[in-house]
Amino acid sequence: KIAEAVFAVKAYPHPEEIETVASALVLKHPCLTEPGKGKGFDGWKMSIKYKLGNYRSKLRSAGCHEVGVNRKRGGGDGEDKKSTLKRAKRGEVNYLPDHPAGQTDDTLEEERLILVEELKKKTKNETLISQKMSLTFSLRRKEIVEVVPMVSEVLERWPAMSLPNEVKVTVLTGSI
Repeated sequence: KIAEAVFAVKAYPHPEEIETVASALVLKHPCLTEPGKGKGFDGWKMSIKYKLGNYRSKLRSAGCHEVGVNRKRGGGDGEDKKSTLKRAKRGEVNYLPDHPAGQTDDTLEEERLILVEELKKKTKNETLISQKMSLTFSLRRKEIVEVVPMVSEVLERWPAMSLPNEVKVTVLTGSI
């Protein structure tokens, strides 16, 4: 249960975050404090780390795409060839969410085509466009992570990505 709770917050926590969970566990239940030198939760920290790894392995074998794409080993899943995905840089995760409940690649492709048709209209329905973009997010991420298309190809297939409502600009504050 603890691995499931940590995974719900963050799939790949940093060691400091795992240490925070272990210290909170020992603080909540003092009877779990380990005797001897140290902080009293070093063993729990290692245990939680391995529990998270095992939980991700179970999710990968169950078909969760997000943890499958971030696998460190090449191949896997019955494949002997190396993975074609670019290895994630330190701290970077190839985020690949599962499709919404009841949706497949084919149904999401149909939603994408409806979205493209809506964008061809003179008066666009902004709420429909926003709804279709959020519905097809998992298909878009799957294409970007697995196929790695050029930006022009992405904008050609997903023209709504260039709309002002879909572009989110982060303004940096502070000294430059």
